Amino acid sequence: MQNYVVFEKEKVYPSKIVCVGRNYVKHIRELNNEIPDDIVLFIKPNSSIGKPEFKRYDYPIHYEGEISFLVGKSVKYGDIIDASVFKGIGFGIDFTMRTLQKKLKEKGLPWEKAKAFDGGALFSEFKSIPTNMNLENIEFSLRINGELKQTSSSSYMLFKPLTIVKKIVEFFSLDENDIIMTGTPEGVGEAHRGDLFEYEIKDILSGSFKL
Repeated sequence: MQNYVVFEKEKVYPSKIVCVGRNYVKHIRELNNEIPDDIVLFIKPNSSIGKPEFKRYDYPIHYEGEISFLVGKSVKYGDIIDASVFKGIGFGIDFTMRTLQKKLKEKGLPWEKAKAFDGGALFSEFKSIPTNMNLENIEFSLRINGELKQTSSSSYMLFKPLTIVKKIVEFFSLDENDIIMTGTPEGVGEAHRGDLFEYEIKDILSGSFKL
């Protein structure tokens, strides 16, 4: 049975989550990574949707708060890309086993285990996108246990939302209800069972979940 997310109070079932890595310069610098020459993409499967099971894994799990979009129609290479590609916007947490990821990268190995694990992607409800929304200036924030951890805007993205879609479909077709996670700003850190996450996308949605 597939996992689902909620769009305007209705369940929808993403076939995949396409994620952008290294899309904010300050986050790249906080992890001592290099600024990429081109977009960094990776995929999380439908099975990764949900809360992480902390007792199940031997590695610390880190949070990365991100603006996330729900795809509104099938999109493939060669299609016209405009704002109608998106039907919903939400807040997502890209959970990462940072220690494991580093270990795998140092060995030149794929790092899906550190990103695509069960419970590796948690989402708010998705809301319809306002017709007058400026996709290149979306402000958002994340608090954990009352403390502000991340705050930024899509204006700081190296690759803005529509450019992200154009880059994705050069390699991967998108299906309706797929999710695009647009990358995280600085302020990432370790998550713990019982943490209270409070998120906001300015003028669109806010809410919380407890791990």
